[in-house]
This record gives sequence, structure tokens and C-alpha cells, in this order.
Amino acid sequence: MPRKRSAPDILLILLTFSLLAIGLIMVYSASAIWAEYKFNDSFFFAKRQLLFAGIGVIAMFFVMNIDYWVWRDWSKVLLGVCFVLLVLVLIPGIGMVRNGSRSWIGVGAFSIQPSEFTKLAMIAFLAKYLSENQKKIPSFKQGLLPALLLVFAAFGMIMLQPDLGTGTVMVGTCVTMIFVAGARLSHFAGLGILGLAGFAALILSAPYRIKRITSFLNPWEDPLGSGFQIIQSLYAIGPGGLFGLGLGQSRQKFFYLPEPQTDFIFAILAEELGFIGGSLVLLLFALLLWRGVRIALGAPDLYGSFLALGIVSMIAIQVMINIGVVTGLMPVTGITLPFLSYGGSSLTLMLMAIGVLLNISRHARY
Repeated sequence: MPRKRSAPDILLILLTFSLLAIGLIMVYSASAIWAEYKFNDSFFFAKRQLLFAGIGVIAMFFVMNIDYWVWRDWSKVLLGVCFVLLVLVLIPGIGMVRNGSRSWIGVGAFSIQPSEFTKLAMIAFLAKYLSENQKKIPSFKQGLLPALLLVFAAFGMIMLQPDLGTGTVMVGTCVTMIFVAGARLSHFAGLGILGLAGFAALILSAPYRIKRITSFLNPWEDPLGSGFQIIQSLYAIGPGGLFGLGLGQSRQKFFYLPEPQTDFIFAILAEELGFIGGSLVLLLFALLLWRGVRIALGAPDLYGSFLALGIVSMIAIQVMINIGVVTGLMPVTGITLPFLSYGGSSLTLMLMAIGVLLNISRHARY
């Protein structure tokens, strides 16, 4: 086995904690009014997010000290457990419905979202598959098809909830890994056409998805319905200007933008901290992704490279989709902003993924 470095990537740790600290501050700022109104406790969401962050950080440092090739050996078991959870979440009485999706399993006073952990398990398994079968990937039947069948089986399970946003991130991450592994462009062109047709079918099969598309193209056509969130998000970003209205001074969090501490937290951040604050957050994400890419390139084996690449791709795709939705460049999908948005499963998953990256960095040469 490769010799460990004396220390993990310190810059990656600092970037992660910087984003996490900004997220904790913004969760409180964005949710205080709603939490006071609903729970008579302005710190309700902030305290829970701090608890999630604490659990996530402990998990991150724990995972950081587990040799990353352990995930290769256990990837089948982990993915199998995630598939079982994806089935269980669909069973009434076990799965919990929120915002029209049966995506959560209750555990005491808290709940977990199996689809979030499926993303990381799929990355670990696919990294193993690609590293062991890289020469077969250019072959559609022998290499590409088995990988895609597994990915779209998981995607189908997630869509039964339904959760298009999480499914899209997982598929995008896996396709990026397969492409880098050496899949042919001609195969991707054909699959791209089929994918667009399937995506169109998914949209047409559910009226609310059609409304999301039409509201994305022209949100003012239905300003009090399907276009409401996008309009209110833009109303938050616009007045922020260069320096923002000031921390805690958002107007849109006063029951205009629904649950601003989750998917649309970046809109509140841009309103309060302005273009400068928003740009700083994007710069932190860019630096974090840069460190991740360097770790992937410096990993001592193919499995480590593909594993790191998958984690970096997952974070990058999720950030791009979330920012695209908040700024009105993409339809509303229900994707959280990594490390910033309120949510236990998402935050814990992201911090665990950073823990895996940190362990790879202890072996990498860069």
C-alpha cells in the first residue's frame, strides 16, 4: 500500500470549515424569522444545523483516517444497503413525505435521506468498476452498458420518490466519471439523444414539472404560482447590489421566499452580503474543487483518482445546479447548496465525502 503523508490537505480543511462557518451564519440569518414564528425559537434551525455540522465534522475526521481502498472492498455492500433503503423509503409508514416527495426515513426526532447517501455509495462502487475495467469502457456492451444499467437502476429508484434533483446530480456525476474513464464520444452522443428524450418524458409525465419549465422560461406568467420562488429569489438578489443590505437585514426572508434556509439560501446571502459576499462563496467553492482535482490527479492508483474525481464532480454539479436555480438560469429542482443549505443528510454526506478526499490526499503526490 502507498505510504501515508504526514498530514492531510490543510487547505482543503480550511476551505471546508470556511464554507461550513458561512453556512451556519446564513442558516440562522435566513431562518430566524420563520423559526420564531413557527417554533417560538429563532435559533431552532440554527441549533439543529450546528448539531448536524458537529456530527458531520466528527464523521469527516473519522473517515479521513480510514484508508480509502477500504471503500473499494466494501463498495458492493454499501451500495446494496443503499438500494435496500431506497426500497424501504417508498413504503408508507416507513418513508416520510415532504414537499410531495417520499424521500426520508424517520429515525427518532431526526430523519435521513437515503438518496443522498446513494450518491456517495455509487461513486465508490463506480470508481472500483472503472479502475478494474478501464480497458473495456470503450466497448459499449462489455464496459459502458453494465455501468449505465446500474446507474439508471438507482436513478429509477430515486425517481419513484420522486426526487429529480438528487437523481440528476447522481447521473451527472457518474456520467462524468465514465467519460473521463475513456468512453467513446459516439456512444455519449447516442446516449445523449436518448437521455434528452427520457428527460422530456419525465417532465411531461408530471404536470408540476411542466409548470417548473414554463415558469423558468417566463416566471412572470404565473407570479403567484409556479413562478413565485424564482421571482422572489431574484427580488432578493437584485437589491443586494455590490455590498448587500447587511448581515441579518434581508427583506425576502420575511415570509416572501419560502423556507429560505434550504435551497434558496444563496439568494438571502446575496441580498445581505451582495455581489462581494456571493463572489467570495463562489471563490471558496472554486478553490475547494481545485484542491479536489489536484488530489485526484496525484492519487497513487486509478481507484483513488476515480473516487476523488467522483466526489469533486458531485460537489461541482450540485453547486452549479443550485446557483443556476437561484439566479433563474435553470428550472427549480430542489437541490441544496453544499455546506451552506440547512439539512442533516446533505451536510453529513458532503462532510463525509470531504473526509474521503482528505484520506486520498494523505497518499497523493502533488
